[in-house]
Formats: sequence, structure tokens, C-alpha cells
Amino acid sequence: MPIGYSAMVLHAHLPFVRHPEYDFFLEEHWLFEAITETYVPLISMYEGLVNDGIDFRLTMSLTPTLIAMLTDPLLQD
Repeated sequence: MPIGYSAMVLHAHLPFVRHPEYDFFLEEHWLFEAITETYVPLISMYEGLVNDGIDFRLTMSLTPTLIAMLTDPLLQD
């Protein structure tokens, strides 16, 4: 019997939320929540799979908007 494979494709997107004109802007917290509640736990899980010797494949797409925010010096501060 042939071996089957299943695919999980993760798609990450957030609306652009950079607003330097405000000291506090609620939507900027979406980025930090996504980082701490989604991206960091995913990276930890992937590292655990690698350390346990589990062979896995992953497809993850990141939108240009999300990449722009992750690399923005103002949002990194």
C-alpha cells in the first residue's frame, strides 16, 4: 500500500499597523501578540521536532505586509 502524505500550509498575515504619530495604538499590539502567542511557540515546536529526530516538512507563507512590520526598526523597539 502506498504511503500517503498530508500537507499543512500555514499562512501568516496581519494588516499594516505602524502608527508612529500615536504613543499608544491598540492595533500595534496585534503584531506583538502574534509574535508571542503564535510565531515563537511555532518555532519552539519546530525545534522540538528537530531535536526529537522527527522528519517533517513545512510550508509557511508570510505576506509582504507582515514581513515589513517584522523588519521595521520602529516596531522592533
